[in-house]
Amino acid sequence: MAEATKLPIKTEKTSQPPHVWRPFENLRQEIDRLFEDFGMTAWRPPFHRSALDLAPFWTRQSSLAASPAVDIAETDGGFEITVELPGMEEKNIEVKYADSVLTIKGEKEEKSEEQKKDYYLSERTYGSFKRSFRVPDGVDADKIEANFKNGVLTVTMPKSVEAHKAAKKITVKAA
Repeated sequence: MAEATKLPIKTEKTSQPPHVWRPFENLRQEIDRLFEDFGMTAWRPPFHRSALDLAPFWTRQSSLAASPAVDIAETDGGFEITVELPGMEEKNIEVKYADSVLTIKGEKEEKSEEQKKDYYLSERTYGSFKRSFRVPDGVDADKIEANFKNGVLTVTMPKSVEAHKAAKKITVKAA
């Protein structure tokens, strides 16, 4: 079994206020992502185009323009973000934390050449993505880790000691 590779987490301070509320911007991004995902058809494999795909190259959208699949889970010890990035290498993935926002960026370049008796085909495909997540209060930013193994990026964000102490169980009483 392949061993997971740890990726560096870049921490930055920006001049932007950390609590900017933009409700419609997030809604629009999610709707755009929904339409991008809906536009990808089942008969077209990702990162490839078929021989029958005759649209001019400048009208085609990169297959990585749509965001990768992401799972977010909360555990007793913290939060975990799992991102599916098949075919990518850890050197092309960047994880950054700044002002309570975790940003994951990646870029993929694929080249293929096929040479037969009567033809030669050479294709290059490029694509990139960027996803940002608001990190909840109570996460220990200094202990955020990112591991990449078998095309899956796992970012773990442990809760701080104060966050563990702040949790209080409330008893539900019958009325």
